[in-house]
Order: sequence, then structure tokens, then C-alpha cells
Amino acid sequence: MLTTFAVTALVMIMVPGPDQALITRNALAFGRTAGLLTMFGGLIGLTVHATAAAVGLSALLLTSATAFTALKVVGVVYLLWLGVQSLRAGRRTAATTAAAPEAGPDSAPDSGPERCSPLQHIRNGLLSNVLNPKVALFFVTFLPQFLPTHGNTLGRALLLSAIFAGLYLLWFSLYNVVVARIGALLRTPRVRARIEQVTGVLLVGFAIRLAWQQP
Repeated sequence: MLTTFAVTALVMIMVPGPDQALITRNALAFGRTAGLLTMFGGLIGLTVHATAAAVGLSALLLTSATAFTALKVVGVVYLLWLGVQSLRAGRRTAATTAAAPEAGPDSAPDSGPERCSPLQHIRNGLLSNVLNPKVALFFVTFLPQFLPTHGNTLGRALLLSAIFAGLYLLWFSLYNVVVARIGALLRTPRVRARIEQVTGVLLVGFAIRLAWQQP
């Protein structure tokens, strides 16, 4: 049963979502460390939901339409904000690239996206998961399928949550390394602008999809 859970969980982790969009964007824009910090923040948020589901808090949340709606609205607004920020960064980079030929050889080099502190990268990943009720819904509906009908249910739920977190860490660590290695090829201003724009569109799309999510 643990093998079935691990394989299923890994497939679900690999499905593109806000985490992957943010990690890709930060790894390419700021480097491997930024991608790892974003992943770490996402892992913390994931752990919050997994632990809450294990002890029944998420189930309690999802039985309250008001609580679910409030969390969903905050999550939608946050994803929209991230999406708009990425779109704006892409537009600035594109504008800088377009103006570069006219600036002459003495002009300052493209500064790229605004620098972020390590805590900002962690916060991005954390909030993208904590404020996403779909993550809570996933654990509440997914974990029970692999829990025993009697015995130490809480211990089993915590074990499965730990396995899921470990797989999340493994997959996105490898993913981040690959993205960072090819980053030198993709970090030109023109390509970076496209990446920012695509990430912005994806995050806005995730926000719209989340807005339609029902408890």
C-alpha cells in the first residue's frame, strides 16, 4: 500500500501548479538558491496542510463553507497578485531589452528583475500553499484512502504525510537543479521576459481555477 501511495503521490506532485511556476520563475531569474528557498517555503506550507489533515483540522475547515470561502478568496487574491507582479516584471524586462539598442555602448547593463531577499522567496512558496484550499482538499480526500479502518490512524496519517513531503522535496530539488543548470541558456533578457510573462499568465490561470473550486 505504501508503494501505491508513493507512486500516486509522486505523479500528483509532478502535475504543474503554482509551486512549479514559482520555482521555475525564481530559479531562472535569481538562481538555484532562490529556487530551493521557494521550494522550501512550499514544503512548509505543504507540511502545514498535511499535518492539519492528519489531525482532522482540514476536514473541520472544509465542513465550514464560510471558512473555506474565506481561505479561497485570500488564496485567489494572492495568486493574482503574484501573477500581476510577474507580468509587470516581464513587461519591464521586455521594455528594457527593446530600448537597449538605442542606449548605446555606454549604457548600464540590464539589471533584470528586482532582487528579493531569501525570506521573500520562502514566503512566496509558503503562502502559495498555505493559502490554497485545494491543497487541504487534496489531503482530506487523498490520505483517507490509504488509512486503516482501525488502529493507529493518526500515526499512519502522519507517516503518509511525511512520505508525501519527502517526495515533494526530492522531486523539486532535482527539478530545481535542472532548471538552474539550463538557466544560463534561458536567462537572456528576451527569454527572461517571456518566462516572466508565461509565469504570470499561469498564476492568473491558477487563481481563476481556484476561484471555481468548491468545498
